[in-house]
Parts: sequence; structure tokens; C-alpha cells
Amino acid sequence: MNRTLRAFVALALCALPLSAMAQALSPDEATAIDAAVTDTLARTKVPGVSIAVVRDGKLVLARAWGKASDRLGPATPGMPFQIASNSKQFLAALILRLADEGRLSLDDKVARWLPQVSQADQITVRQLLSHTAGLQDYWPQDYAFQAMATPTTPDAIIRRWAMKPLDYAPGTRWQYSNTGYVVAGRIAELAGGAPLASLFETYLFHPLGIHPLFIDDANGPQFPHGYNRFALGPVREVTPPAHGWLYAAGELSMTAAELARWDIARLDRTVLTPKDWAEQETPVRLTDGTSTDYGLGVFVAERDGRRLINHGGESVGFLSQNTVWPDDRAAVVVLTNAGFADVQGTLTEAIGKVILPRAIQAQTGEVARLADARAEWAALGKGHLIASHFTDDARAYFTPQAVADYRTSLTALGACTLTARAKPRLRGGFVNRNFAARCHGHDYTVITYAERGPKGRWEQFLISQD
Repeated sequence: MNRTLRAFVALALCALPLSAMAQALSPDEATAIDAAVTDTLARTKVPGVSIAVVRDGKLVLARAWGKASDRLGPATPGMPFQIASNSKQFLAALILRLADEGRLSLDDKVARWLPQVSQADQITVRQLLSHTAGLQDYWPQDYAFQAMATPTTPDAIIRRWAMKPLDYAPGTRWQYSNTGYVVAGRIAELAGGAPLASLFETYLFHPLGIHPLFIDDANGPQFPHGYNRFALGPVREVTPPAHGWLYAAGELSMTAAELARWDIARLDRTVLTPKDWAEQETPVRLTDGTSTDYGLGVFVAERDGRRLINHGGESVGFLSQNTVWPDDRAAVVVLTNAGFADVQGTLTEAIGKVILPRAIQAQTGEVARLADARAEWAALGKGHLIASHFTDDARAYFTPQAVADYRTSLTALGACTLTARAKPRLRGGFVNRNFAARCHGHDYTVITYAERGPKGRWEQFLISQD
């Protein structure tokens, strides 16, 4: 409770100078951002969003829109939202700090710390942090699978997923893996000689002057609540996963302003040494020399002629996006309490258009199994789940309520055209394929995971509004 109270006091103080900070945005810019947020929330039915904007290395906006929960009412900028996988950059930074002190090395073999991990003598700490270790992802789904209703521990996750055969030889491929970060979190605790929360506080949070919470401590009536919807059905409160499931893979809850303060530290090269920041932001290369476009806990890219450092986050009922344009000394943080729609991406792009001279450009592509996706869409639109086409976890997800919401909402859309979006990628033993749906001038996204092979069963078939 003390930690919670301390967090809210600090966040309330952080929120006090909002009128002064907002002066850095012109009235037209502030109006444009407000219009983009207001219109997007109304269109997508996302309950709430908390946003922070950094320009010229300074926090110029910290504001919330919509509601935090049915109980709390309006969201405020002092409320912590779950940032999920945006936490990964903090764990990577912590390990860099521990390496500076000689407590471990990024080139240590995992066997030094956790010899029970599969092929631990061939995997390095660096490969864990760059998603090149080959460990199968324990949570590729965009929903809470059945086991997540029961509490777990890091060691239990390691036993179930990190002791499986590797998906590929370490260093030869890139595959996003929450499992790798659970292993890395345990190594940080062993090397640092303290629990992860204590290490974060000592090495990162205290120097930054921020007070994030762990997600398991931020699931309660006094915090923003997560929401979801089945296809385009009613927006409903979600049940968070049981204790322990996001350890080290997506463990933090904080305000948008706190995450922006971390972004400012990145721009100013404080808290970490300039060498460590550069290490985190340098894309790791595979054994064949190919760049992964991923450093240590962050994606590294160039879009519209600008270098950017970014990451997204997803927990049950929450989505987030944190994007930094280092050469422009700018950043945008978007935190939502919705596990549906791409509001965090849409608003990052919209705000980028306001604070940067040129727009951010999206990338699209083609994928396979388009005919299968169209067939599943049609069947679900009639309230028919073809059970043999879905895995056990997916069948458990499609409760009678879920199937009814899919039928009602898809029927209301009328005729739709599905097209391919992005290239297929491997994650957690499944193949991720995304599709775009166009329905009477409105755009939607179908996010799928399936077993490998041309007729692999669907592990996930989610539909959200763009």
C-alpha cells in the first residue's frame, strides 16, 4: 500500500504543471491532438487513453481522455496504465547496468545461471534480450489462454517453455519470445542478488524519480481497468490473468509521463552511460549477418527518413506504444486500457504528423491463407465456429458469448472484403498472419495465429477496428 500511495503522490505532483508544459504546443497543435484522440476514441469505442508528448527533449503534453474504469470514472494523467512489453527495454537496461558492475556479461552463456534451460550452454544473455535465442514464446496469443487463470511463477514458466526443444539454433533467426525475457529476468535477480522490483528501483526508477508498479500490484479497483470485445461486439471489462504471468516479459504499470521521462533520459543519455544506450539501440545481427532491426528490448528502424526507437506493449485489456525519434529529440507515449483496436498506433501516427514536419508511413504486404481467413470470417458471421479448425485454447476463447458477439457484430457490417496485410512470421510455435477487412468504407484488422502448415488450426482469430 505504501508503494501505491507513494506512486500516486509522485504522479499527482508530476501532473501539476500541465498548463505550463502545454504552452510548448501551439493552440492549433493542441487542438489537432485533442481532435484526433476524441474522434479515435469515439470511432473505436476504446474506453480511455493516456498520452505524453516530448518535443525538443522536454515534456510538452501529459493528458488523459475517456474513462479509467466503470468504478473510477474519467482517466487522469496521474493514473498508471499497464505498459506490458514496453517493460522489456527496462529489463535490458538493468542488465546493462549489472554488466557495467561486472556482475554478469551479455556474452555469458545461460548455463552459468540457469543450466536447466534447453541448450543453455549455447545461448547468451544478449540473445535472450534480442529475441534470437530460439526459446519458444509462451504467450503469442492476444488473449489470456486457459492456463493463465491459475497463478504461476517464473520458474514454472521456465520449466514448461524454456526446457522445450529450441525453435531454431541460437543466433540464426529472430522470433519474439516472452520466454527469453522471463529467463533474462531470473538471471538479473541471480546476478543482482535481489528481487527484480528492488533492482529496478535501485538502478533505474530512483535515478529517474519515477515510481512504477508491477502489474500484479496494479490490478484492483483503485487502478484503470482493462477492456476487450469479441470481434466488434460490446466492450466488456476483462478478467486479468492470475499472478505471475507477466514477470519480466511485461511487468510494469506507469503513467505516460513516467514513460516519457524514461524517453527523455534516452535522448539526454542519462541514467545509463552513452555506451549502454548505444548498445541497447544497436540492431543485433544473425549469424549470417542479417540485421534483426531489434536491439536489446527495443525495435530500431527508419521511417519517412527518420530514425526511430520504439516498442509496443500488450497485456490483457491494455495496449501501449512508445516511440522515440532521437534525431528530432521527440517522443510520443500512448497508453490505452483496451485490448482491441490499434488506437496506440493510430494516435502515435496522428501525433507524429502534428509534432514532426512529415508523416509517419505504414508498411503493408501480402500473406497466405487469405481464402481460409475469408471462410472463417463468413462462418463466424453466421454464428458458426468450425471446431476442428481451431486449437483447444482458441475453442476455449470462443465461449457462447464470444460466438454470439462475433455473429451479431459481423452481421451488422454487411459485405466485407478481406485482403492480406504484412508477411507471415513465426512466434511461439505459431504462424502470425494479419488481414485487412474493408466494410462499407470502414477498415478492420484480423489478427491471427495458426499452427504451422497450410491447414494449421487457428490459435487466434481476433477482429478489431482500425
